[in-house]
Amino acid sequence: MRSLELFVGAGGLALGMGNAGFDAASVVEWNANACDTIRLNQKRGIPQVADWHLHQGDARKFVYASVNGPIDVVSGGPPCQPFSLGGNHKAYDDERDMFPEAIRAVRELKPKAFIFENVKGLLRQSFGTYVQYIYLQMCYPDLVRKAGEQWHEHLSRLERLHTVAHRRPTAGGTRYRVVYRLLNAANYGVPQKRERVFFVGFREDLGIEWSFPNATHSAESLFVDQWVTGEYWDRNKVPIKARPQLTDSLKSKALKAATRDLDGIALRPWRTVREAIKDLPDPVRYRANDIPNHVYWPGARVYPGHTGSAFDEPSKTLKAGDHGVPGGENMIAFPDGSYRYFTVREAARIQTFPDHFLFSGSWSETMRQLGNAVPVKLGETVATSVARKLRARVH
Repeated sequence: MRSLELFVGAGGLALGMGNAGFDAASVVEWNANACDTIRLNQKRGIPQVADWHLHQGDARKFVYASVNGPIDVVSGGPPCQPFSLGGNHKAYDDERDMFPEAIRAVRELKPKAFIFENVKGLLRQSFGTYVQYIYLQMCYPDLVRKAGEQWHEHLSRLERLHTVAHRRPTAGGTRYRVVYRLLNAANYGVPQKRERVFFVGFREDLGIEWSFPNATHSAESLFVDQWVTGEYWDRNKVPIKARPQLTDSLKSKALKAATRDLDGIALRPWRTVREAIKDLPDPVRYRANDIPNHVYWPGARVYPGHTGSAFDEPSKTLKAGDHGVPGGENMIAFPDGSYRYFTVREAARIQTFPDHFLFSGSWSETMRQLGNAVPVKLGETVATSVARKLRARVH
């Protein structure tokens, strides 16, 4: 099956799509550094990206007629600045809002399905009406905004169509059945507490029934693994003297966990920073290590509200850093009280990029690429579920 991805960035979602069995006919990205990362891996012959047709430029100028053959799935993460908690929150008044371009791709390519993702901030109460506007445009991409029409006037037309669509099968042109949900990457085996909104739509004429994949990992299971059975410390070969102390509060929680069935306890434990990077050499002690992108970056500082990611939990959400990293999301907080920045390779592990995938640019620039990326494993999980339904529909 063939896909096309807009706003591909460094390629996290696209790599996940590839792992799910989709062949990228084209990927579109305007950021030169992200494009350099993709080209670097293509030059190195990395199979997952070797056949990507990269178009560097503004998605608003991309001509979909230039794509040869049908596209089964359109994917991408429209730039999130209009909705980011660190942004200016302009939403529909922000020229950086690229949802209209994502919807244009659906309108012109008429794929069997689409997968779009965005930041958690999109679901803020203040954006509620606009989220409904995005949702209805995805359902009826052919009902375009007229020249001079205000967005709320367009929304009203979409609402009127939506209320009668079940009685008028041909109303609105090509239609999609769309669902969206906030997913926490940690619940799907990513060693990072990263919440992203996913929109998934299937073309209505396919009659596909679909729901988001169930979680596979949980915080409850990690708690039991660490503080009830202790298997976490044994599995990770942590000496008894180096294990964190069990506080009175944790003892109380552990006792309750041992005597009752917690929601999610049957799932696998959340993966932690320790588990993600434990086989990498310490970049401070072994600065001459031969692992690409695994270079120590000095200068990490700790102050109130800027305390890094706990070593024995999934990391905090890695951020691009366009507005700073106020919570220390790019630092590791070790059990002994020490701190340091993640190396690029460690951050790539946190985002579940494969070790053979390299990043181009300075430490700050590559961390920005990683902070903007979709975790590869999360993208693969959603895309695999979509691919399974599409294959079943064909056969």
